[in-house]
Amino acid sequence: MVVALYWRLAHRGRNVLLLGASYLFYGWWDWRFLGLILVSTVVDYVCALAIAGSDVPRRRKSLLAFSLTLNLLFLGFFKYFNFFIDTLHPALAALGLDVPEVALRILLPPGISFYTFQAVAYIVDVYFGRIQPARSMVDYALFISLFPHLIAGPIQRPSHLLPQVQLPRRFDPATVFRRTDAHRLGLFRKCVVANNCALVANAAFNGTLGPPGLATVALGTYAFAWQIYGDFSGYSDIARGSAELMGFHVMVNFQPPYFSRSLQDFWRRWHISLSTWLRDYVYIPLGGNRHGEVATNRNLVATMLIGGLWHGANWTFVLWGAIHGFGLAIERQGRRLLGLDREEPERTMSHGARAWAQRIAIFHVVCIAWIFFRAQHVSDAFAMIASIRSLDWRPVYLTAATFLAIFIVPMVMIDLHMASRRDEYLLASASHRTRIVAALGLLGLMILFSASDASAFIYFQF
Repeated sequence: MVVALYWRLAHRGRNVLLLGASYLFYGWWDWRFLGLILVSTVVDYVCALAIAGSDVPRRRKSLLAFSLTLNLLFLGFFKYFNFFIDTLHPALAALGLDVPEVALRILLPPGISFYTFQAVAYIVDVYFGRIQPARSMVDYALFISLFPHLIAGPIQRPSHLLPQVQLPRRFDPATVFRRTDAHRLGLFRKCVVANNCALVANAAFNGTLGPPGLATVALGTYAFAWQIYGDFSGYSDIARGSAELMGFHVMVNFQPPYFSRSLQDFWRRWHISLSTWLRDYVYIPLGGNRHGEVATNRNLVATMLIGGLWHGANWTFVLWGAIHGFGLAIERQGRRLLGLDREEPERTMSHGARAWAQRIAIFHVVCIAWIFFRAQHVSDAFAMIASIRSLDWRPVYLTAATFLAIFIVPMVMIDLHMASRRDEYLLASASHRTRIVAALGLLGLMILFSASDASAFIYFQF
């Protein structure tokens, strides 16, 4: 009904309707956070117009600095204030300084990490002349707050999404199946795969599956690896499908990442909107690979540490980012020593023994990092890793492994199909009849196998 009304409106009317719906969606949980996103939006809109309209370098730099400072202050205060207090208080106590802990606790606004990075990309791109600033406040506000990607991304590039907001959109009946395919597949990944894997992951990490040991660590880590992938890729597919019903193309955020043959390849496939943002707005401005190997490795580690902190205000995320940063640096040095200066993306899906050995090795490096990502405290993560010396075995472990396989294997097969065909959509070239059968099949699987203990999307907390 709402979609039909949307397509009956003129272009300006559609944007106003979507903006109102997006703000209603964002403010539904806590209307006070609307003030934060509104202030950020208005400031960036005005600053971008002023930057584009000025030829005075000092004024342009001052406007850019003001916009960036405001956005990063908002992000830093709301996301890292509690982290700063929790870290500073024990440090001062260890020095013998009895400083009362601040009682104030800050509630994290939903999606602030995502829309802040999108706003930063916009103001930086305007400053460097990569895009023209939005002339309509409604257009820019909708670019920032379009509800399918507002809470958990993907982080949209201004050059990709803003023109879609500004230009008229046409309804194309021929793409309806494509738009709904992504939505259904996303629901399957989340409701069937991620939520069921979460049952095993939670049991392993909270100790109810069994005492710490190799079996529980392996089961918990594998379960979480597929949980977070199904969860976040599922949300990204739902966001893409929802946006496309309104005429927007949202960037692909995942390209079967667990088939990667290197960490560099993993970051080409995992959370693509964040990895490319970090590359373009952190790694390259730091110097990229332009100033020698030592500087390049430093930039890689610094970029991944920032990526870790972006995920959450906890030392576990810092260590997760450090593992990936140092892993990328070590991998780069290894290629250099072997005379492989650059690694080209895999153009076709190789099925040789060497390729699969590389994929398995990289998957396990990623899984080790996931332990820190999932653990509540750094000590918990190290305790889990240390416990792998225990080879305790219980029959429930086989049951848990079988349970996991039932839900992981279908997603692996889907990813193999998409990776082999390099399709953006699961059934990109299938007939309408095939798509209808597949849609009914996915619906049946969701009815039969959706986990009874529903869990919120993991990336909602970021």
